[in-house]
Amino acid sequence: MGLVINLSALVANWKALAERAPAARPGAVVKADAYGLGAAKVAPALYGAGARDFFVAVASEGRALRPHLPEDARIFVLAGHMEGEDLTGLVPVLNSPAQFFRDRALRPKGAFGIQLDSGMNRLGFEPAEWAAIRAEAAAAGPALIMSHLACADEPDNAANAAQLAAFRAMTDGVDAPRALAATGGILLGPDFHFDLVRCGVGMYGADPFVGAQSVVGLSVPVIQTRDVAVGESVGYGYAWTAARPSKIATLAAGYADGLPRSLANKGLNFWAGDQAVPMIGRVSMDLITVDVTDLSEVPAELALLNERQSVDDLAALAGTIGYEILTSLGRRYPRVWV
Repeated sequence: MGLVINLSALVANWKALAERAPAARPGAVVKADAYGLGAAKVAPALYGAGARDFFVAVASEGRALRPHLPEDARIFVLAGHMEGEDLTGLVPVLNSPAQFFRDRALRPKGAFGIQLDSGMNRLGFEPAEWAAIRAEAAAAGPALIMSHLACADEPDNAANAAQLAAFRAMTDGVDAPRALAATGGILLGPDFHFDLVRCGVGMYGADPFVGAQSVVGLSVPVIQTRDVAVGESVGYGYAWTAARPSKIATLAAGYADGLPRSLANKGLNFWAGDQAVPMIGRVSMDLITVDVTDLSEVPAELALLNERQSVDDLAALAGTIGYEILTSLGRRYPRVWV
C-alpha cells in the first residue's frame, strides 16, 4: 500500500486551525514538498477548501508549485529575493536590506513581503535595519509583514510574549497585513493571530496540534520470512539473538526511506491489524527485520504509521520531532492520495 495521504483529513485540520483564528486569513505552509506529502496534490486540495496564501522555502519550490494553482493564489517565498532567482508569479519575503534593494528594481512588477527578526536571530530585518527602510517599504505596499516565533510550542515560554512585543513595536502604525503565528502561534491565542496565520505542521496531523486528525498512513511490504533457531542472530552486528525458536520477517524499508537508524532497540512496533510485532536488530539502509513469531499468518505488508502509531510517536522513539519524520519519508514509498 505504501504511503497513504488523507487529503480530507489534512483539509479538516487546516479548517480546524483556521477556526482557532477566525479574524485572520488562513494560509498554508507547503514547503519541503508539503512536508514530504506532495505539494502538487496538497496545495490544490487546500485551494479548493479556500486557502489562497501558500508558503514555500525557496523559489524553486514556488516555481514547481505555480502551475498547480490558479492565478489568485499567492505563493510566498520565505528565502526572499536571492540574486539571479526567477520569481515570476511568486511573492518574495524580503529578509535584509540587500534583498530589499535588489527587489526594488523589479517593482511594481510583483508583490513582495517583509520578514522581521523579532528575536529568533535567524531570518529577517533587525530592528535598526527595518527602521532605516520602514517608510520606503511601507510606501511600496508590502503584501505582508511577518515574523516567526522561536518557542511557540512552549506556551509558557517568556520568549513568546517578548517576540510579540517586539513585533508590535516594529509594525504598529504600518498599513500592511501582518503575520506572526504558524501552528504553535495559532494555538497561543488571538493576541498572536494578526491578519494572517500560517497553518503548518498541525495541518499535517502532528504536534503541537493535539486535536489533529491523522493524515499519514504507511505500510511496508514483507520481502521474506525465515525461521531462526535459539542462539542464532539477525542483521548487522548481530544486534539481536533469538531466545526462542522465532519467525523473522524482512521488510523493504530502512534509513534511506526516512526511518532513522536510531530506532533500533527502542521498542518500535509494526502492526498486523490490531496485533503489534516488534522490530528487532538494526535499521539498515534498505531493510528492517521484525519478529512475527506470534502471528498466525504473516501478511504481505505491515503497518508502521496508522491510528495506533503516529509520526510523533515514531519521532519520540527516534529522539527527534514529527517534522523530521514527515519530511524524511522516502521517495521509494509509492504514494496514494485519498
